[in-house]
Amino acid sequence: MSCILIVEDDKNVRAVLQEMLQAAGYEVVHATNGKQGLRVYSEHSVDLVITDLLMPIMPGSRFISILKDEFPNQKIIAMSGGGLRYQSDSYLELASDLGAERILKKPFLQTELMNVVEEALT
Repeated sequence: MSCILIVEDDKNVRAVLQEMLQAAGYEVVHATNGKQGLRVYSEHSVDLVITDLLMPIMPGSRFISILKDEFPNQKIIAMSGGGLRYQSDSYLELASDLGAERILKKPFLQTELMNVVEEALT
C-alpha cells in the first residue's frame, strides 16, 4: 500500500482528499503547511506528496523546493486554485519548474485526482 502525504491548509479540502485516497486503498498522512509537511515527511515512508501551493507559514513552492533539494526522486503533485493576485496557472507553472511531476488546478474532479495519483505512482 502506498503512503501519500497531503499538505493542505484548508481542513475541508484536506478531509475530502484524505477520504478519497483512503477509499482507494492508500495510506494517508497529512500536514497543514510546508513546515509541518517536512516534519511529517521525515516521520513516514512517503511514496507521493500532494501539496497545495498557497499556505501560511511555509508555502507549497518553498516546501517543494526544499523537498526536491533533499530528495530529488520524491514524486510530488502540486495543486492550486490561485490567489487574490495571480491565476492558479502561474502558481502551477512555478511548481512544475521546481520539480512537481504533476499539477492539478482546483477545483478538480475525483477522477482527475485518481488519474494523476495513479500516473505519479507508476
